[in-house]
Amino acid sequence: MKELLTISTLGELKTSGYKPRNVKTELRENLIKKLQKKEPTFTGILGYEETVIPDTERALLSRHNILFLGLRGQAKTRMARQMTDLLDEYIPVIAGSEINDDPFYPISQYARDLLAEQGDNTPIHWLHRSERYGEKLATPDVSVADLIGDIDPIKAANLRLNFADERVIHYGIIPRSNRGIFVINELPDLQARIQVALFNILQEGDIQIRGFKLRMPLDILFVFTANPEDYTNRGSIVTPLKDRIESQILTHYPKSLETSLAITEQEANILPEQEKKIKTSDLIKRLIEQVAFEARTSEYVDKKSGVSARLTIAAFENAVSAAERRSIIYKEKNTQVWISDLAGIIPSITGKIELVYEGEQEGPLQVAWNLLEKSIRSQFVIYFPNPDALKKRGRGGQKEKEIENPYAPVTRWFDQGNQLEILFNLTDAQKVQELYKVDGLYALVKKHYPQANEQEAALLMEFVLHGLAAYSLISKKVMEGGISFKDLIGSMMNLGLSQEDDFGEEDI
Repeated sequence: MKELLTISTLGELKTSGYKPRNVKTELRENLIKKLQKKEPTFTGILGYEETVIPDTERALLSRHNILFLGLRGQAKTRMARQMTDLLDEYIPVIAGSEINDDPFYPISQYARDLLAEQGDNTPIHWLHRSERYGEKLATPDVSVADLIGDIDPIKAANLRLNFADERVIHYGIIPRSNRGIFVINELPDLQARIQVALFNILQEGDIQIRGFKLRMPLDILFVFTANPEDYTNRGSIVTPLKDRIESQILTHYPKSLETSLAITEQEANILPEQEKKIKTSDLIKRLIEQVAFEARTSEYVDKKSGVSARLTIAAFENAVSAAERRSIIYKEKNTQVWISDLAGIIPSITGKIELVYEGEQEGPLQVAWNLLEKSIRSQFVIYFPNPDALKKRGRGGQKEKEIENPYAPVTRWFDQGNQLEILFNLTDAQKVQELYKVDGLYALVKKHYPQANEQEAALLMEFVLHGLAAYSLISKKVMEGGISFKDLIGSMMNLGLSQEDDFGEEDI
């Protein structure tokens, strides 16, 4: 390749023995080489190893145009952008060509005239694969001129040409992506008449501009992305156009929590200084990921809209920043993300979910808190015995009744009229001191996690309180300045009497 890059004229290119390929053949043959060497074809895209990636590889081997169909935040555009890695590193084009004319098969008037004038001395430019990618977000105001081109009256006046001359055409983004990959994101948002303008390009490989008798066989791999929601809410892909897109590939959200964790770990923008100062346990990470899984099945969240992976990425960043802010204010050199710090991820949830009517009635803030509470409930039984199972055992035979309830000392402490307030403005030492006030809490954690150090044990102690509240064994109230835990029965009896005092608080 280095030797080829020194070539600057068509004559030298012919002598080198270089043979051009169309873009779909180029992608196919380079993909075959990667598959034979067992090299990854798409990197950093997790959870698609057995689904979307093989489908995409089959489509490229078939030399198909592709439609990625899926909800938001499913890496559709990232898949398309990574296809440039399957292109040749450099290809030769006629220097000065607006549409990357192949020196051996020029299609523009400019390139043909230059070739006729200079022959083998026609200058050659080497185009890097990063420049062979075009992308357009479909919006209702996109015009045919934007995509394909139009007559440029200023160019006609400057060159003193009439409008029948091909040289007065100003090419749109699609012709300028000739010999490369062109992506249209959110295809259904294009007006139907604009979609119709793509028919000829996909079927015949040519373009038509303002009635010009112009055949310009473009060499492009088209990749489209669409959200199924768009088919009913804003627009649709016109049937003849959809019929011309050979492969439709369905994308999806991570199917496991482990995959979701890996994606957030990869994508979250955590600064080195934050990583050094703030410790984030695996428990906190799993709670954050579980929020997205709960949202995707919530009766309050619009499933057609989807819940993007961006929710957990933003939530993780906010959780770290919540701990960092606290450490800065109270001058702590190091800290960890506590369960109470997850109050800081609420803005990341409310901004990333679309609510159905019932959710709007609840309010986005309450829905976000409910999702966090469900996340705690789901993860709690992975770390500690299931409180519901213990309740069922208590209703069983005598032998089952004799089984000790590990949460009894903790709930008994609250039943005696004690309460605990975990304020947001506490230092780590103060928070640990508060947690140790609850009888049986430390013993419970050490029984199940004897190897936990002081910091880990304190986090698990806090987690137990939130878990017991999620299973309605104690009461939890989120206040403006912190979180209050009380006995469940007393809280229910006092609820009606304390509504005025608790104005602005949330019962979870």
